[in-house]
Amino acid sequence: MYQFENLFYRFLLDLAAILLLIRLIYYPIYKKDEFYFPFFIFNTIIFLLTFLLNSFEMSMGAAFGLFAVFSMLRYKTEDISMKDMTYLFLVIAIGLINAVMKSEIWEVAIINAVVILITYLLESNRIIKRESSLSIVYNNFEMILPEKRNELTEDLKLKMGLNIHRIEIDKVDYMKNTIQIRVFYYE
Repeated sequence: MYQFENLFYRFLLDLAAILLLIRLIYYPIYKKDEFYFPFFIFNTIIFLLTFLLNSFEMSMGAAFGLFAVFSMLRYKTEDISMKDMTYLFLVIAIGLINAVMKSEIWEVAIINAVVILITYLLESNRIIKRESSLSIVYNNFEMILPEKRNELTEDLKLKMGLNIHRIEIDKVDYMKNTIQIRVFYYE
């Protein structure tokens, strides 16, 4: 009976942690609801599999080996961004922590809270400003001269409505009279 009760409480804790991570941190920033299902299913399967295997006295090394196998999984049909892969890694790690950690439930809850808090702080602008970039096509060749870099930045700020703090010229195509520029701005 203790084993089932332990499984139940740890699974509730695991679901609560994933819900906080995905619904309150990931989704408001990235607005990708197509990853709800994979994140929750990966976490649930990892949690249940490692919890059940752990009840057969699986070593910590075997748990990390299983973690390594699952964390290397990649969807072959579509490209996944580095951030999405990081969140996939997080949901796998939280499932493993909740299933394998041989501690009291409140200690596991503290570990979950620390992981979620660190993720939140890093995703918010509280510790590090989040820099974004856009690649644009520009067609005024006069503006790409080094002495006109400030004017180019101001022109792009005005046209794009973004607080651009730096730019990089990626490619100049003299045949098409276009310049590919990457603009960097803080969100």
